[in-house]
Amino acid sequence: MELSINGVSKKFKDKLAVNDFTVTLNNGIYGLLGLNGAGKTTLMRILADVSNPSSGQILVNGKNKNELGSDYRDLIGYLPQDIGFYKNFSAEKFLLYISALKGIEKEEAKIKIDDILKFVNLDEHRKKKIGKFSGGMKQRLGIAQALLNDPKILILDEPTAGLDPNERIRFKNLIANISKNKIVILSTHIISDVEFIANEVLVMKAGVLVEKLTPNQMVDKIKGKVHSIKIKEHKLPEIQNKFKISNISREKENIIVRVVGDEKFEDLGFEYKEEHPNLEDVFLYYFDENKIF
Repeated sequence: MELSINGVSKKFKDKLAVNDFTVTLNNGIYGLLGLNGAGKTTLMRILADVSNPSSGQILVNGKNKNELGSDYRDLIGYLPQDIGFYKNFSAEKFLLYISALKGIEKEEAKIKIDDILKFVNLDEHRKKKIGKFSGGMKQRLGIAQALLNDPKILILDEPTAGLDPNERIRFKNLIANISKNKIVILSTHIISDVEFIANEVLVMKAGVLVEKLTPNQMVDKIKGKVHSIKIKEHKLPEIQNKFKISNISREKENIIVRVVGDEKFEDLGFEYKEEHPNLEDVFLYYFDENKIF
């Protein structure tokens, strides 16, 4: 399976939310990484055929999605950021309803729902009303509805927002398990969501694709740009004004500041050492945000 996004742009009045986005994706997990407002959700809605681009085209194995029509939508599984569950529906009833919308025959849907509820670990809660579900259970149900048609392209928009750490780990394991023979696109601004499961990371900034690399390649790209500096506390405001800071820790009477950037430290009079970068450092390097993660 090959998904090609060719020169896709989306304009809302005077704002260009997605700007000439071009990339080719094959089977695997892709983390779409960017700050809130970077255009991730707009791009995901275009890929899910919920919204049309202002320009550009999307191809599946060389065929335009507009020409494929319903055949394209049959390939798609979509988990929007806010799915809008019916609180009085049970999990089973909700999935039957979504199956009908997707044109799946009732008997076939029942078999699929049995398998999927077991897969997302909700089988014992199938009769429970969704209004009583935890955030993690709702996200798993969201994945279940996206999988009903056995999609070849799975689109997940901020899927772990609001989940606690244990639920986030379960969710990532679930995504890893279903990624075989699929294109999985996962948009997020949470580094840990993509650090260990993404085959490649797409960095999106102000609607533009600025990088497409594996996590290891991204880390390698900023080697030599991450340092720890040992300073006295009264020097902290000066450092905060000069550098992007990813972490601050205390060591007796000193402060250890982890900084990211192209600056040279030899002439600054601080004790420093080079550190091995991680994806959080990469995020800070690409997105000029002076904040601690």
